[in-house]
Amino acid sequence: MSFSKNEEVLKMPNLIEVQKKSFRDLIERDIKDILADISPMTDYSGNLVIEFIDYSLNETPKYSVEDCKERDVNYAIPFKVTVRLSNKVTGEVKEQEIYMGDFPAMTDSGTFIINGAERVVVSQIVRSPGIYYEMTDDKTGKHLLASTIIPYRGAWLEFETDSSDIFYVRIDKNRKIPVTVLLRAFGLTYNDDIINRFGDEPLLKATFEKDISVAEAEKNISEGNMSNPTDEALKEIYRKLRPGDPPVVESAQVLLNNLFFDPKRYDLSPVGRYKFNKKLALARRITGHVLAKPAINPFTGEIIFEAGSKLTRVDAEEVERAGVFEVYLENGEDDREIKILSNKMVNAAAICGYTNEQLGINEYVSYETLADIIGKVGLSDVNELKKEFLLRKNELIPNHITVDDVFAAVNYMIGLSYGIGKTDDIDHLSNRRLRSVGELLYNQLRIGFSRMDKIVKEKMTTQDIDTVTPQSLINIRPIVSAIRDFFGSSPLSQFMDQTN
Repeated sequence: MSFSKNEEVLKMPNLIEVQKKSFRDLIERDIKDILADISPMTDYSGNLVIEFIDYSLNETPKYSVEDCKERDVNYAIPFKVTVRLSNKVTGEVKEQEIYMGDFPAMTDSGTFIINGAERVVVSQIVRSPGIYYEMTDDKTGKHLLASTIIPYRGAWLEFETDSSDIFYVRIDKNRKIPVTVLLRAFGLTYNDDIINRFGDEPLLKATFEKDISVAEAEKNISEGNMSNPTDEALKEIYRKLRPGDPPVVESAQVLLNNLFFDPKRYDLSPVGRYKFNKKLALARRITGHVLAKPAINPFTGEIIFEAGSKLTRVDAEEVERAGVFEVYLENGEDDREIKILSNKMVNAAAICGYTNEQLGINEYVSYETLADIIGKVGLSDVNELKKEFLLRKNELIPNHITVDDVFAAVNYMIGLSYGIGKTDDIDHLSNRRLRSVGELLYNQLRIGFSRMDKIVKEKMTTQDIDTVTPQSLINIRPIVSAIRDFFGSSPLSQFMDQTN
């Protein structure tokens, strides 16, 4: 019933639908991702392997909402997981459904009943994962550049220039090192390799003088030891990240891989990957600039625009859609060409000649993986393409950072020194996002499962290998306590009658 004189133009939106959808996504999709990430668990000898096959959260709660309030109990549903234990020694495989505790269920009004009290989980505004650039001036008025790569989970990368035009990087908030050390560790071994990739840039030439990797390699070679600048760069990074430990090339490679390329430790999230691709794509950076060399389609070899063409926004988008990942622009001040690199993420639909719906993919994809798929199955059968895309989705859309992301990030910062690209306001609301209830619970479950992982691996070494069962290895306490602590003590879990 409404007593207003004027009719309502729009219906009142469902204000709790965001929370309900977030929780629904957690139940239907996100828990599956956690189990896939943590599975399989293998003991230190490799004899026992635990895999999480399936889970169940579809039973109805034992009590109604009103009964839970009267009895001072939780409105919850049983959380069960099907676990398979494979014994590599005996060849035996055991499968059990294990009860992992009660999982709080959301009521129709978007609340939870915990110990009889109605609680609501408040959404959290957080800084969005992605890449951000800023420009400041020192006391003399010289422009200083800085950039931060913020993942959803994992080590930060921070780039900066100083008043002497030295280009530095900080890895995981440790002491800074010349950026060329990181570039060498990622495969650009010699100075010429770096210049070939980024162009003949004064910013990098000044940084070479601070980088001792080449000198250290030459010194070791003169002493009769095998060495190269990449090995010395890896050792230098290891010294900064693990001070006191003896630097070994193999250990440094493992450390770097774990920091940035292990999906279990580093996660950009779909939001972060989207912002990365948007920031490092070519179109926005090359609009309004003049090509110093022709823009060439990497798939067909066709010239899209000749040298000397001034690119409009439409032209720039055409270059980007064609999958071009490097262009040369004219520098208005001198004869040097400015090289612009993308992160080699391309529009699959535009390249393949099908729609996103036909391919089953909306995001930009890795150029190298896409080229491999096209070389394997061709472009004639869309169903074969879609099937291959599904099989290799993690390669097509990597959730971790890639070497090409890092190269494009460094290149973007060099471009800013010529006025190519835009800086960001990291505190602007466009660079913030909401963490709703599903995502907050997802993070708690990840913590619980990672703690359980350590306990299970320790138990595997002490149990009798012939009589061990999944039930005897799985300890549900870390998961139960992670959920209980979140609802009981997190400031985001509030009583319904509190005014925020």
